[in-house]
Amino acid sequence: MNLPDHVTIKEVGPRDGLQNEAKEIPTENKVTWINLLSETGLSSIEISSFVHPKWIPQLKDAAQVAASIERKPALTYAALVPNQKGLEAALTADVDEVAVFMSASETHNLKNINKTIDETFPVLQNVVQTAKREGKQVRGYVSTVFECPYDGKTSQDQVLRVSDRLLRMGIDELSMGDTLGTADPKQVDEALVYWKKHLSLENMAMHFHNTRGMALANIVVSMQHGITTFDASLGGLGGCPYADGASGNLATDDLVHMLHKMGIHTGIDEAALQKAADYMQRVLGKPLPSHGMQILNKERV
Repeated sequence: MNLPDHVTIKEVGPRDGLQNEAKEIPTENKVTWINLLSETGLSSIEISSFVHPKWIPQLKDAAQVAASIERKPALTYAALVPNQKGLEAALTADVDEVAVFMSASETHNLKNINKTIDETFPVLQNVVQTAKREGKQVRGYVSTVFECPYDGKTSQDQVLRVSDRLLRMGIDELSMGDTLGTADPKQVDEALVYWKKHLSLENMAMHFHNTRGMALANIVVSMQHGITTFDASLGGLGGCPYADGASGNLATDDLVHMLHKMGIHTGIDEAALQKAADYMQRVLGKPLPSHGMQILNKERV
């Protein structure tokens, strides 16, 4: 198998993992969780989102979270921003990286951003340019790259159109999202073969949800194409509020365990990850869905 020696995992749990939780999580618990994640060896943590509280009430305390965490110099603390106002708040909070987002499918973009794809481009252009002038790293998320809950299968030409536009804006990294978690290994292989003809995979990450349990298999296919950066959420937390049926992200703990079993270096301490996952499980008052946490919970019974 053609596999990398090292993989970078970007932890998105504090944002993508918590955004769909109905129970309001106190700010101090979020801060403690991020501080525990900072002790695991991760190199990047997405701490929150500077969106209007009306859209994502769970993340209304983004500024407080950013001001309260204990930052480690070698770790990138990122946040999602939807527009110029969100960027201003993120810059005030002094995050290291800002992430912009849009969908490859028209209807999901309308539901998620309340704009058409063409209306979204100039908004993000301004955000990216301003963030770069301020010396921030910029990441671009593209959602629904395989399937849309409203429009069905996504045209790969449309995926390329959106991705190319974001790259020309000057983003540093492109994260391709299987928002519904329905992509299979063959589909991922075909998409990457096609993308490689038009895009460089060097600064591309993959963001898999695990609705049908195929995320780890999709990771292996992606690695064989040279992808070495993946998004994941500790414990398998997550789900898109604008995509019914989308379950949690690929679990960070399951991904790290698989990679280590395959001899692939991540720099992440599995015991420290388990400690952080156990903490959030207690805060939420429910079992986390990752395989690692299921095994741990059974051992405790």
